[in-house]
This record gives sequence, structure tokens and C-alpha cells, in this order.
Amino acid sequence: MRLLPGWCAAAFVVTISISASAQPGTSPPGSSPPRAPQSGPAPTASTQAGTLQLSRREAIAEALQHNAALDIASAQTAGARARRVTATSIPDPSATLAVDGISNPLRLGGAPSKPVGVELGIPFPDKFRLNARIGTADIRANEQNYRLQQQSIVLQASAAYDSLLLARMRRSILLESRDLTVDFLKKTEIRFTAGTAAKLDQIQAQVTVAQADNDLIGNERDISNAQASLNRILGRTSSAVITPTDSFGIPVALPDSSSFEPMALANRPELAIVQQQRIGAQAATGLAKEFWLPDVTFAVGHDYAAPGAALFTTGLAFPLPVFYWQHAKGDIAQARHYESELTATERDVRAAVLQDVRIAYANASTSIRQAIFIRDQLVPAAREAYRIASTSYALGGSSALEVLNARSFLLAAQSQLADALAAANTARADFERALGSPVSSTGVNR
Repeated sequence: MRLLPGWCAAAFVVTISISASAQPGTSPPGSSPPRAPQSGPAPTASTQAGTLQLSRREAIAEALQHNAALDIASAQTAGARARRVTATSIPDPSATLAVDGISNPLRLGGAPSKPVGVELGIPFPDKFRLNARIGTADIRANEQNYRLQQQSIVLQASAAYDSLLLARMRRSILLESRDLTVDFLKKTEIRFTAGTAAKLDQIQAQVTVAQADNDLIGNERDISNAQASLNRILGRTSSAVITPTDSFGIPVALPDSSSFEPMALANRPELAIVQQQRIGAQAATGLAKEFWLPDVTFAVGHDYAAPGAALFTTGLAFPLPVFYWQHAKGDIAQARHYESELTATERDVRAAVLQDVRIAYANASTSIRQAIFIRDQLVPAAREAYRIASTSYALGGSSALEVLNARSFLLAAQSQLADALAAANTARADFERALGSPVSSTGVNR
């Protein structure tokens, strides 16, 4: 009967050792996963006269610091740590106080027996190990989900930043286009005064100026909407005006296509989540098979109505597997089927990751080549065509319709360039998401 302190101490040591056996990298219970360290200098966003100036890197860093989706994922990871503590905890002992042998339930005095007891039941030690493994896999899966949310927010912040750059670039294009229409209107009025242009040409020039002004009004809405979207991604509720300090550029070359598939398979959080779920499912199957293993029970009792010392009890409590087929076709079979499901899910996620990274690579590669072509071929040709038409019109050669058509072609080419630059930068960011790692880690800088 003196074994009670020793068994309790042994169970406590088992629990502590299992809690400490979590794989390296697991934060202590109750803590949240740290924010991912950001490369480069800390954000130096400044606000002057109600304007927030941000570079792309600063916008991404602020989104990773304040976006609510990361707080949700962090809380979910903390919840997984709490579940592991619960699963590996020793059950609380139970105390009983009774009055036996009384003739009336309300008359407690004079009872011949007054037993008092305390009982502690400790599950079979291997169950602690399996529960700890299940809990650790749950923590790992939630940590990978946190990484997944980080990558998603990086892409969202980059895309929102590109949308704002695109709206502001379109405004610059529209302002330049309006200047061209004003210049055309002046030339038309000069020719109309000299009698070499029809009144219709002057009216068409005035309509074109009005259309340019209307386009600028619509662009104000686009800029406001892009700022609101970026503010939300940054986790800000204010409506401060955001001024990007970066500008559009052609992304540099992508890495060799032969290297990105292994990198994606090694770094994508989706695959890591499923792999951790499989580890937990394997441990859950083992735990289901141990339903028949005994629990160790310790108890101490004393009858205060009778003289004598307290009595100690040490024993084993286990179910009799008379209906084993119910377990074999029930909880054990369910655990095995879940393992099979996760195995198939891993194959499907693996194929989806490879497809995703190939599509992202093709999109990024095509977008970059299109942007380069439009910048080097289409826009210069359209600008030269407008210059020739405008100069010829001033000399009395070309018609007003030819000038207006050339202006429309130039505006369309510039708009295509803006769209292509935005698409190229966003596609590059999406390719990094598909890789699960910045492209700079492959030796190619952004």
C-alpha cells in the first residue's frame, strides 16, 4: 500500500517527459508562433499631411504585422497547444464521502459506516505517448497553416499595391492624353481661324477634351478603391491616402524551370499540413488499438465509524474485449480509413501543387515577355504614329480623324503597358507563393 507516492511520481515524470519531447521548433504551450522575420530594413512608413508613404516591402511588412487573418491563425495554433496539454494530462483524482447503513436518507447520525476515499486512475503510459504525438502533429499542422496565411497575405498585399500603382499610372497616362487633346484643340482652332479646318473638327476636338476630363474623374474612383483595398490588407481602418514610393518595373528573369518543382514540393505549407495530419492519424490509429490496455488505479480509504488505519488499494482496470469486432469495425476501422483518406489527399495535393506552380510559372513568364514587347515595340510605334499624324495635321496634311485615331491608339497602347506591368508584377508574386519561398532564395533577385 506504500506504492501510492511512487506510482504518482512515476506518472508525473512520464507526463513531463512527453511534454518536453515535442519536436524542435515547437513553441512552449500557450505561446503564439512568432511573426516571420522580415528581410531588409524595418518599415519606415511616414505620414505627412494625411498621406501615408509606403514602399512595396513596407506594405508587405505592415500587412504581416497587422492583418487579422494572422491573428486568427495564431490563436488556432495556441488552441492546438492547449489541446495537446489536455490530451496528455493526468486525470484529476476523485474523492468520495458516504454514509452507509442508515435507515433514513435524511438521518445521518449514528450511521454504522462512514467511508471516505480518494481514487486516482492513470491511463496506460503508452497512451500518453500517442496522445502527445497526436497533439504535436496538430500543432505542426496549425503552424504550417500560419505559414500558408502569411504567404496568402504577402500575395494579397503585393496585388493590392500593384492595383494602386496601376490606378495612379493610368492617371498619369490620362493626364498625358489630356495634354495631347488640348494641344490638338489649339491646333484645330488655329486652322479653323485660318479657314483650313471645318467647324466639325473643332467640335470633335472639344468633345475629346471633355472625354479626357471625364476619364480623369472616373480614375479618382479607381484610386480611392485601390487605397481602400490596400488599407484593409494592411489591417488599417483609417482612410488615409497612400502614396506608393515604388514604381512599376519589369521583373527580372525567373529561375530555371527545372528547379522550381522540387522547391515547391519542399516548401508548400499545404503539403506539410497533410503530412502532419497523416502523422497524427497514424498515432490515432495506434491509440484506438489500445482500447483494451489497462488503467492503473490507486485509492486510499478510511471508515471513520470504525477504528483502524487508512487502507490503500492498487489495481488495474481494463475493459473485457468480448465484443472486439465492434472495435475492429468501428473506431479502429474509422481511424484506418482516415489514414487512407489522408494518403490519397496527399497525392492529390502534391499533384495540385505541381500544377499550380507550372501555371504560375507560365503566367509570370508570359506576362513578363508581354510587358517587354509592349514597352519596346507597341508603345514606341504608337507614339511615333501620333507624332507624325499631329505634325502633319499642324502643317495641313492629315485630317482630324487621323489624329484622333492615332491618339486613341497611343492611349490604348499605354493602357496595355500599364496593365501588362501590373500583371507581370502580380504574376511574379503569385509565382513566389506557388514556390512557397521567395524567388531570391534560388539566387534570382527580384
